[in-house]
Amino acid sequence: MLGEYRIEGRGAAEIAADVERAVGTGELRPGQALPPMRELAARLGVNPNTVAAAYRTLRERGVIETAGRRGSRVRPKPVTTGRAQLRVEVPPGARDLSTGNPDPELLPRLAPALAVAAEAGDRRAVLYGDDPVDPGLLRVARAELAADGVPAGPLTVTSGSLDAIERVLAAHLRPGDAVAVEDPGWGSALDLMPALGLRTVPVGVDDDGPLAEELARALADGARAVLVTARAQNPTGAAVTAARARALRAVLSAHPNTLLIEDDHGHGIVDLPPHPLAGATRHWAFARSAAKTYGPDLRLAVLAGDPVTVDRVRGRLRLGPGWVSLLLQRALAHLWSGGAVDRTAVAESYRARRQPLIDALAARGIEARGRTGMNLWIPVPDETTAVARLLQSGWVVAPGARFRLASPPAVRVTVSPLTPADIEPLAEAIEAAVRPSPSRVYG
Repeated sequence: MLGEYRIEGRGAAEIAADVERAVGTGELRPGQALPPMRELAARLGVNPNTVAAAYRTLRERGVIETAGRRGSRVRPKPVTTGRAQLRVEVPPGARDLSTGNPDPELLPRLAPALAVAAEAGDRRAVLYGDDPVDPGLLRVARAELAADGVPAGPLTVTSGSLDAIERVLAAHLRPGDAVAVEDPGWGSALDLMPALGLRTVPVGVDDDGPLAEELARALADGARAVLVTARAQNPTGAAVTAARARALRAVLSAHPNTLLIEDDHGHGIVDLPPHPLAGATRHWAFARSAAKTYGPDLRLAVLAGDPVTVDRVRGRLRLGPGWVSLLLQRALAHLWSGGAVDRTAVAESYRARRQPLIDALAARGIEARGRTGMNLWIPVPDETTAVARLLQSGWVVAPGARFRLASPPAVRVTVSPLTPADIEPLAEAIEAAVRPSPSRVYG
């Protein structure tokens, strides 16, 4: 059952830690069965309740799963491995379209903004007990959030969207709770749920955002929270429309105790306005990230929310990092308020790479989704075959398994590195990659 590996430990915490370490090192492989609880208890000389507690901890950590009489197994994609490891190595000479990164040429220069922020810090040093949010960043963020229809309320700053999502979930949910998530959806967010001991309930997505009827089903089935991407959804490029927002708000109004989290990482790279759902439930959070517009290394997101949610996040920040660097906050405020990025031009630049590729694939009878943002989602009959064939043609794409729960196979193509000359060769390579293999007749 476990091959040569022998689980060790006397207490539940020791047993759980031993299994998790073995999964992380590869000594226990994804899908591998664990011993029945009574059998392992007898071998270790401990009470079966001790092993049961260890297995419960491992399930909450997202390391193993239990399927009734089939027993417990290492998850096919355990938290310790992460979806990001489902990647293709880039050989010399290949074009990497798998990263999800913005085009560096569209990012602003950071040196002037950091110099301005540093000068402010030299005039008055940031000390313990100071306000953890820069007033200048608060002003520009509040003005833009209000203009976009996000309800008035307190703000705080986190180290990016994923940090915001994690802190909001931890502030309200407990291990075992279910979260409705977009499927396909952001791989890091899908990894985060089992790491927090949360269960995922997939909700289908089309170009207009999450499907209202599927969200209604997920909430009726007991999901206590929902994660929605406002624009430039990763990996499909979906953007919530006004009509879809009305439908989703109607669903949420019937479940007012649902925790609503919205991720607006597309701010600054999408020329469509957001249609926030914020305020449709008692507890909500709206995160606006700087990563795609100003650069991933800024590690900043402004988080709006209801007073209880923001207060809990602020309290937890005080007990951890304390605050997000005021130097970085001031730099972002300078970039944001000073118009360092021509957002219309950036959105058009990404559209000018997405749409020609969508059109070239459509001319070949191939569907591709990418309404906004920097990614295309292309359904394929078989991900492994498609990825391998494209690699042979010199193109590296991301396998859809990094972003899927129950949705059909696909690949994600990041358009940021593309030039006009790349469109036709890439479309031809994708056509060849998704074409069925010729049937063979053997005599």
